[in-house]
Amino acid sequence: MNLVQNLAPHLPFLRRYARALTGNQESGDAYIRASLEALVASPDKMAAEGDPRVALYRFFHVVWGTTGAQLDEGTGGDVATARLQKLAPIQRQAFLLTALEGFSRSEAAHILGVSEGELAELERAAIAEIEAELSTKVLIIEDEPIIAADLESLVEDLGHRVIGNATTYDEAMAMVKSEMPGLILCDIQLADGSSGIDAANDILKDNDVPIIFITAFPERLLTGDRPEPTFLIPKPFQENTVKAAIGQALFFHPARETA
Repeated sequence: MNLVQNLAPHLPFLRRYARALTGNQESGDAYIRASLEALVASPDKMAAEGDPRVALYRFFHVVWGTTGAQLDEGTGGDVATARLQKLAPIQRQAFLLTALEGFSRSEAAHILGVSEGELAELERAAIAEIEAELSTKVLIIEDEPIIAADLESLVEDLGHRVIGNATTYDEAMAMVKSEMPGLILCDIQLADGSSGIDAANDILKDNDVPIIFITAFPERLLTGDRPEPTFLIPKPFQENTVKAAIGQALFFHPARETA
């Protein structure tokens, strides 16, 4: 199996991770392109690592650390990337690798080049930082009552307020009209056959609000053919995964610049 075949299954998820770090699809993809170009130039480095997914993320972080400044210049220094470089230290990367990407603590430590003990400290620091985020109003768009209840409990434990749970497109639009949320957690397949994607797109036409998609069908949104969501969590989800995404979504949203 050649290099491209080894990496292909993991690239959509690395792109998701890069977008979560930068808060921007264009910037995230720029880091991915730089990583792949460097990897093609030195394929032996990949072969020496073993697990292709771990090796790919480790190589991405090497490139992230060595070419970030040049890439920032090339993209005009977008706001999200500049904010990340200033405010998002390595503990965010550690937390995202384990909570969002599902790596074990030993794998994440290898990717970042730290010990497992150091990684555990980084995770704890990230959790404290996330829980210190300013509270906001949250709309849940989810047609499964148990999942909706779990999300509501998790959101409230983080100090946010749930303004409602919509199970259909029409309910979601009515709730947004009644009270605008500061964050939306959204499934893509709703109770009456309506689409959470349509609801999210129509909400974003008139409102600037971060949306986290939580779905059993992430491949429907990771196509590369259209603007992809920065925050996408597969079902069944882990509590820490949702916490990580909420923290990142609120961190990168433009409204947070003045917080």
